[in-house]
Amino acid sequence: MAIDLNLEHLPPPPRKKDYRIGAVGAGFIMRDIQLVAYRNAGFQVVAIASADPAEARATAQLRGVPKVYDTARELLADDSIEVLDIAVPPDVQPGIVRAALEHRNIRGILAQKPLARNFRQAQEVVLACERAGVRLAVNQNMRYDQSIRALASVLRRGYLGEPVLATIDMRAIPHWQPWARDYNQVTLLFMSIHHLDSFRFLFGDPESVYASARSDPRTTFPHRDGVVLYIMEYPNGLRAAAWDDVWTGPAREGAADDIYIRWRVEGTAGIARGTIGWPGYPARVPSTIDFTTLEQPGCWISPRWPQVWFPDAFAGTMGELLSSLAEGRESVISGRDNLNTIALVEACYRSLAEHRPVRPAEIKETQA
Repeated sequence: MAIDLNLEHLPPPPRKKDYRIGAVGAGFIMRDIQLVAYRNAGFQVVAIASADPAEARATAQLRGVPKVYDTARELLADDSIEVLDIAVPPDVQPGIVRAALEHRNIRGILAQKPLARNFRQAQEVVLACERAGVRLAVNQNMRYDQSIRALASVLRRGYLGEPVLATIDMRAIPHWQPWARDYNQVTLLFMSIHHLDSFRFLFGDPESVYASARSDPRTTFPHRDGVVLYIMEYPNGLRAAAWDDVWTGPAREGAADDIYIRWRVEGTAGIARGTIGWPGYPARVPSTIDFTTLEQPGCWISPRWPQVWFPDAFAGTMGELLSSLAEGRESVISGRDNLNTIALVEACYRSLAEHRPVRPAEIKETQA
C-alpha cells in the first residue's frame, strides 16, 4: 500500500490575513520570534506597546511596526486594532486580557502560555472572554512544530495502529526569563507545558499523571521542579512519558555537550521517531520525523521539510486564531481547551508534593 507523504506538516493559511494586530510585549519572544513569523506569513501588525517603552520603540523599528504606544492601555484605546497578541509574564497577562475586554474593537486575543499562574486564574480569564464574546487562543506553539503535526497525521491515518508507548527525551538547557525567579516553578510551568500539551494534542487527556523532580544544579534561584520526569496514564493502556532534563550535565561549565530533544511513539502497527530542532536556535535546525509501518513493511519513511519551530511554528498559532475569527468557530487552541493543559501542569505539581498519581480532574474539582 502506498503511503501518502502529504502529512499536513503545515496548517492551512487563514482565509483572511488582514486583521489589524496589536502586540503587547517587546522581549525576545515577540521581537525575534513572533514578529518575524508574522511578517513571513503576511500578517498585519500595526502597533506595539511594552512595559519598557524604549524596548517597544527599538522592536518597532527593527521589525517595521508602524505605531508605538507607551502603555498597553494606550494601545487598547486604538479602536482600529482587532486582534491582541500578548507576550508578557503569566502573572501580568490576566490583567491585560481583562483590560482588553473593555474595548469592543478587540475581537480575538492570542495569549502566551502559561495563560496564568494557576488553574483558577486561567479559568477566570477564559470565562471573562466567553462572557465578552472575545475569542481567546493560547500560544501552545509546539503543536505547530512540523514533526508534531506530521506525527498527528501519521496517528490519525492509522499507520502506527493503536499507540502503546509515547516518549519525549529532552536534554536541553532553556533560558529562564529573569522574572521566573519569583515563581518557585520553572521546568513544568515553562518547558514541560509544551510536552504535556503536545501529548494532549496527539492522544487526548490522560486519566492521571505521576511526576518526580529534583532541583537543577545550574539554576540558582529557588525552584521545586528542575529536572522533571513524568508518566501519563490513559484508560486504554497507553503510557506517555517525558524526561525533561534541563541540566544535561556540566555542558555550560566546560564539559562536552550532548544536547537534543527526541520523541518516539510505538504502536501495534508501526513506530515513529523524531527530533525537535529548537535547541539549535538561532541556527535553523528543522525538526524531523521517521516512521515505519506494517502497511509498507521493512523500511523507514523519512520525509523532510525546511521549516523550523522557532520562528515558523508561531505563524501557525496566530493563523489559527485568525482562521477561527474568519470562520466563526472556536479555536483548536482555545482558552477553554487550554484549561485542560493547565490542569495537567497543576496535577504534576500536586504529584510532586504528595508523591502519588494525580488525576487532572482533581484540579478542576478543587480549584473551580
